[in-house]
Amino acid sequence: MPAEPALPPATQAALPPVTAASPTEGPRERLITASFVLVTLSTFAYFMAIGALVPTLPRYVERELGGGSIAVGAAVGVFAFAAAALRPFAGRAGDLRGRRILVVGGSAIVGISILGYVVADSLAVLLGLRLLTGVGEAAMWVGAATAIQDMAPDDRRGEAASYFSVALYGGLAFGPLVGELIERGADFDAVWLAAGLSSLIAAVLGLWTPHRAPVDPQPFRFLQRDALRPGILLFLGLVPFIVFSAFVSLYGPQVDIDDVAPLFLLYGGLVLVVRIAGARLPDRLGSRRASSIALGMLGAAGILLGAWGAAAGVWVATVGLALGMSLLFPALFSATVAAAPEEERGQAVGTFSLFFDTAGGIAPPLLGIVVALASYRLAFAMSGVVALVGLFLVAKMSTGRSNESEPAGPDVRTPA
Repeated sequence: MPAEPALPPATQAALPPVTAASPTEGPRERLITASFVLVTLSTFAYFMAIGALVPTLPRYVERELGGGSIAVGAAVGVFAFAAAALRPFAGRAGDLRGRRILVVGGSAIVGISILGYVVADSLAVLLGLRLLTGVGEAAMWVGAATAIQDMAPDDRRGEAASYFSVALYGGLAFGPLVGELIERGADFDAVWLAAGLSSLIAAVLGLWTPHRAPVDPQPFRFLQRDALRPGILLFLGLVPFIVFSAFVSLYGPQVDIDDVAPLFLLYGGLVLVVRIAGARLPDRLGSRRASSIALGMLGAAGILLGAWGAAAGVWVATVGLALGMSLLFPALFSATVAAAPEEERGQAVGTFSLFFDTAGGIAPPLLGIVVALASYRLAFAMSGVVALVGLFLVAKMSTGRSNESEPAGPDVRTPA
C-alpha cells in the first residue's frame, strides 16, 4: 500500500503540539503535493509511450521495412545512443533553465517523433526519427527525475525516488501490453498514434512541473563527480538482473522452465509491492545500508543462479533479484542528489542516468562471451560477483554535503 499521504491542515492542527521534552518530534514535511502527483503521472504517461514501442518496433522493422536483425538492432540502439550521449547536457540545461522545459519539451519531442513513424517508409527515415526520440528521452527523464527530487524533503528523497520509479516501471510494464493489443486490433500506425498521444499528454501534465529560478552558471563537466560513485554502484548492481533478463529465456529449458513469463511476472510484482509499500525503506535504512543490502541480495542471486542448476534455484534467485532491485535505485539516486550541490543537481542526475545505458550496453555482450566459451551458469555466477564488488565501494559513498552520517536504524522521529 502507498506510504502515508501528508495530513490535511485540519488534521495537523488537531495533533498535540511539540513539547520541550520531545523537541525533534512534529509533522513530517509534506511530500505528496499536486505538483508531485502531476509530474509522476507525466512520467507514467511518457513511459507508457516508450513501453508500447518495445515489442512493436522490432516487428515493424522486420515486417514492414524488410529489415533483418542488424536493422532491428540499429533501430533500437540508435535511440539509446542518442539518449546516453545527451543526458549530461540535458542535466546542465535543467540547472540553467529549470526542469519544466525538459519535461515538457522532451515529452513533446518524443511524441512528435513517434507520430512521425506513421510516414516512416524506409529504415533511413525511421533511424532519423529514432534519433529525435532519443533526444527527447534524454531531456524528459533527467527533467522529471530531478524535479521529483527538487520537491522532496531531505529526509524523504528515497521515498520520492521509489514513487518515481513506480511510475517509470509501471509505464514500461503496461506499455508493451497496450502496444501489442493495439497492434493486434488495428495496425502499427495505430500504435504510433496512441504512443505519440500518450507522450503529448505527458507534455501537458509536465506544465505543472514547479519552476525553479536559474542558478549561477557552474563549469560544465560531462561527468558530475558526486554522481560517479553512486553511478558505478548502480552499474555493478544492475549487471545480475540485466544478464538474467538477457539469457534466462535461453537457459530456462535447461532446467525445465519453458515459459519464463511467470518469472518476470513474479519479479515485476515484487518490485512494485516493495517500492510502494516499502517506499520509506531507503530513507529509514540510509543510503549506505540500503545499497549494501541491495548489492548483497543481487550478488547472492547471481551466484545462486550459477550454483543451483534447477528450476527452484531460478525461482529463488528471481525473488532475490526483485528485492535487491527494489532498493538499489531509490537508495543510490537519493544519495546522488543529496551529495551534489543544488546548482549541479541536474548534471548529477544526467551523469547518474548514464550508468543505466552503459550497464545495458556492456554487460550482455561481455557475459555473452562467457556463455559462448563456458555456460549460462558461469555467466550468472560472474554477474553476482560483479555486484558483490560494489560492497567494497559503498563505505566511501557520500550521503550528503552537510551530514555524512547514516542513521543507525529507523528514524524514531518518523511516525509509524
